[in-house]
Amino acid sequence: MSTDLPIPAAQYLRMSTEHQQYSLMNQAAAIERYAETHGITVVRTYSDAAASGLVLKHRPGLRQLLHDVVSGYPGFNAILVYDVSRWGRFQDLDEAAHYEFLCKSAGVPIHYCAEPFANDGTVSSLIIKALKRTMAAEYSRELSVKVLAGQRRLASLGFSQGAFPGYGMRRMLVSSDRVPKQLLRRGERKSIATDRVILVPGPPEEQSVVRQIYQMLVAEGRGVNQIAHELNRNHVPFVGTAGWDYTAVQKILTHPKYVGCQVFGRTTQKLGTPRVPSPKTEWTVAPSAFERIVDQATFDQAQEILEKRSLRKSNHELIDGLRLLLAAEGKLTLAIIQESPLVPSAAMYQKRFGGLRRAYELVGYDSRFVDRITTRRRTEALGKELIAEILALFPDQVTVVAQRGRRRTQLRLLSGYRVEVVISRSVRPWNLKTVRWLVHLVPNDGRVVVLLARLNLENTAFQDFHVIPSVHRFKLFYTKLYDSWLTTGERLLDLSDFCAVVDAVSARETRQG
Repeated sequence: MSTDLPIPAAQYLRMSTEHQQYSLMNQAAAIERYAETHGITVVRTYSDAAASGLVLKHRPGLRQLLHDVVSGYPGFNAILVYDVSRWGRFQDLDEAAHYEFLCKSAGVPIHYCAEPFANDGTVSSLIIKALKRTMAAEYSRELSVKVLAGQRRLASLGFSQGAFPGYGMRRMLVSSDRVPKQLLRRGERKSIATDRVILVPGPPEEQSVVRQIYQMLVAEGRGVNQIAHELNRNHVPFVGTAGWDYTAVQKILTHPKYVGCQVFGRTTQKLGTPRVPSPKTEWTVAPSAFERIVDQATFDQAQEILEKRSLRKSNHELIDGLRLLLAAEGKLTLAIIQESPLVPSAAMYQKRFGGLRRAYELVGYDSRFVDRITTRRRTEALGKELIAEILALFPDQVTVVAQRGRRRTQLRLLSGYRVEVVISRSVRPWNLKTVRWLVHLVPNDGRVVVLLARLNLENTAFQDFHVIPSVHRFKLFYTKLYDSWLTTGERLLDLSDFCAVVDAVSARETRQG
């Protein structure tokens, strides 16, 4: 009698909105039959429901699977996937191969259960697999073309294609012959394939605000930021709890839907690529598709005014305006630029010069100040990535308690202990040749330990992590590379040990306290 034990395996399931044959239940059933035939036992399931196979960042199930495999202790020796397309329809075939290679090199091969070939590394299987990946990617490209063509056709008939209606507008569900059925609330979708959606003017109070915005621009000559400031000063509500800003007012002043024109394709985002503006020649436009809020003459006047203020100004004029603003204010910030009538929006400088940093350099503004802006933004982004990684590693053990400032977050562990995440950037004090790390602590109740995350010399990535007890130090101070203060805690060599190290340091501090 055979004593061979079944091979432990994980199954990966993915379904977008393509075919019923790819439902998670059908995939799991096919994988189960394959496992029984090949002496395999499924011990863990990873899945991505309603997830496109184009981009890894939108597939938390696959990301977790890859993380567990490369960690070295996944708890299974194989991965079962329905077919090549379920692994992904990546447009770069090397990307799909790379993720499979990571698994195979970690000793966890992938089995494609519904494919007619064995994924055994032979020349024939490699050729067939490459062909299958090409077909999977091409399917997405062909589907994208067909869907876009269908959307353009419906948009040309005046039907909305699912975008957020915007302030002052609402979505109306209609039959195929345009008989109104009901207003759709936010998040609601049509359920009958032949039904359509059109835009209609929203509540009277919102329509009045839209007309007031055009009045302030055309008749009163106010700037976009001035209009936003006035609306906020008068406590005019915007969408949700958000306030009015440059972008909100600018969209109302430039979007043709406010004169009853259905427009589709103002931006494009194909197959997971970044969203970019489309030239007007590629827009799909249906004039007089629904009731207008603003008359055409007023809308045309608004466009002419906005173009004269920014688009028709030369780069030299834009820089001169920024130089005058610097002389008047003594400094330049995003808020100052957005509020000033002397210059167009920061978005215009982004469009013309690639960003405020380049515009500041052309003005002759202190580059060190610009560098601080860049470092601060990069530090904030790294902090967000760190928190996201910790939460992904411990989805059931760690929660966010509070967000304290832009670069500080407090977490609570399942054990009840709390930890303050502090990002520390490297600096070179003027009187020191060596590098120091700036640490900014905040007062706490003495029961919170600190996860000190120090950045590298370029402040572009994390250098090390230390879990430190809540000891009394100055609020703002420097640490050296090897600092005696750090020895009061423990160095965190791997984020996968985060909970264990925090619990150990917290428990030790509790005993000593």
